[in-house]
Formats: sequence, C-alpha cells, structure tokens
Amino acid sequence: MPSLLDGLVRRTAERLGARQRGVVAVGAVSGGQSALHGADPGTLFEIGSVTKTFTALALAQLTVRGAVGLDQPLRDLLPRDITAPERGGEVIKLAHLACHTSGLPRLPKGLLARGLFRSNPYAGCTSELLLDGLRRTRLRSVPGTRFRYSNLGAGLLGFALARHTGTDYDTLIQAEICRPLGVTDTRVALDPGRTARLAVGHSRTGRPRPPWHLAALAGAGGLHSTMPDLLTLARAQIGPAPEELAEAITLTHTTAHRINARAAIHPGWISANLPRSQHRILFHTGGTGGYRSLLAIAPEHRAAVVILNANTRPVDRPGLNLLAQIIGSGPGPDPVPAATGA
Repeated sequence: MPSLLDGLVRRTAERLGARQRGVVAVGAVSGGQSALHGADPGTLFEIGSVTKTFTALALAQLTVRGAVGLDQPLRDLLPRDITAPERGGEVIKLAHLACHTSGLPRLPKGLLARGLFRSNPYAGCTSELLLDGLRRTRLRSVPGTRFRYSNLGAGLLGFALARHTGTDYDTLIQAEICRPLGVTDTRVALDPGRTARLAVGHSRTGRPRPPWHLAALAGAGGLHSTMPDLLTLARAQIGPAPEELAEAITLTHTTAHRINARAAIHPGWISANLPRSQHRILFHTGGTGGYRSLLAIAPEHRAAVVILNANTRPVDRPGLNLLAQIIGSGPGPDPVPAATGA
C-alpha cells in the first residue's frame, strides 16, 4: 500500500504541475500511511476558505469546554452597541455562522464597492467596517432555515470567538488547534522566515499575484499553511485524534444541516458522495487571488487528500479523483456516528 499510495500522489502532483506556473503540493493519508509530492514540504500557501475548517473547529473546542454554545446568539459575543440582524423572530446563532445558515449575505456591506477592482480586495475590511455594516445588513432568509454560503458569516464567527476569548483570531487558532495538533506553520501573520517560504501565487494564465490580507474577516480565509500541517489536521479528522481535539472533531462531523438530497453542510465542511460513487466524504475548497486549495476526508475509510496550489487553476476535481482512487485501493469502510441537526 505505501508504494501504491505514493504512486497515486506523485502522478497527481506531476499532472497538476506540468501545465502551469506556480508550485503545487499534493498529499494524502490512507490508514497509517501518508505520501506527499510536489513543492518542498516547508512551502507555505494561502489556503483561502479551508481556513473555515479551523474556525469551525475552534468553535467546537470552545463549545466542548463550555465557553460558548452552538445555539448561543451571535449578539452575546459582540459589543453591546452592535445590533445583529434578525428575521422572522429568529436570531443568528453561532452554529448558523459555522454552517452558512445565518441568512447573511456573502460579503460585508460596503466591502464590494471598496474592493471590487483591487488586487487585495478584503484588506479594507477593518473591524469598524465589519460591525458598522452589520448594523445595516438585512438577512436574506430566516436564520437556521436555508444554506447561503457567506464569507461574512464565517469571518464574523472568527472575529466574535476571538473577541469573546480576549485575543485575536491568529492567537485563537494557535491556542485551540495548532498547539494541540503540534503544528507550527499555520497562521495568519507570517514572520520574515515564513514569508520567505511563501510560494508566489499566480493567476490561471501564469501572472504573479500579490498576497491577500483578510483583516477582520481572517476567519473566513486568512490562514497560511503547509502540506505537513494540513496532513496532520487530516489525520486527526480521520482518527485517532489527539485527546484534547477528539470530541470537538466529532461535533463538527455530526452536526449537520441538509442542503439537498445529495449534500449537507457541517461546521467547517460540506458532505456529499464522491462523483459516481456511494462513498461519503467531507471536504472544503479554498481560493484567493493566486492560490487554490482542497482538504477532503473520508473518515469511514481513514483516507484524506490535501492539495495546495500557487495558481488559480481549480484542484477539486483532481483531488476528489485521487481520493476515490485511494478509497478504491483500500479496505472497506468503518462505521461513523450519525449526524444531528444544526
């Protein structure tokens, strides 16, 4: 199995890297084995919305400890002079933010006009702009009833959790996830040494693209990471997990809101069957101005795939194809806990 897994990962990395400018890293886990190919393991990438997996896991960690609750209203974690929007007599709860069922729009009010034509479109999203826009925001649906993907909601969740714990988002993720996992390169702000290891992002046509800074919306997509760090997270997700994270990971897997007959949304994840199969997976993709990413796990099969690309060419299809090949080459599934409503 190690040589088979290594060959599958190597071929995927070669195919992705052959037709583009910008480095790519491909990694996978199957049972107790792992493989990675492509960019040097120390290379950092912007991981975009894969950040939301970390934000949701931090929420779950704080929930397990009793510091917050999934059903706790967002307004409890905001400054007293900030009124969170409501609709149909329902308030926005923390689980709604993690599962994109808050009814909030995709972006903060006022951000689109400021950042639409900029190479770093979220940089102007200060906490003041975020909270001032929230006062003037009208919900698109009753909280808890409908899936509407929202960077605003995920960013607000990260902002509110950090504020509630008396810290910033970067420090929150270090304390709640990175240190328990034993990873050291996953963070928002990069020191000079890590900046030197950041891959240059590229457009799909090969033009270098500047880094993004998500400011107060860091919880929606502001993290950088490496292949070894994300493979460590993937191993924890498919088990066994470090003791201090196990209950929180289970909570993110078993809390769910049905999107349609084929897919559900979980805190930090989307679950669906792999194309042309009955294998259920959890995954999240990410994208910034010069990067694309994928983290996909199959807990029943103890398999996972990570792709980090310093180019905006999509990586979800080759990544899911790789995961399907790994599952097809491995043992049968293990039982998994049933999902509960969000």
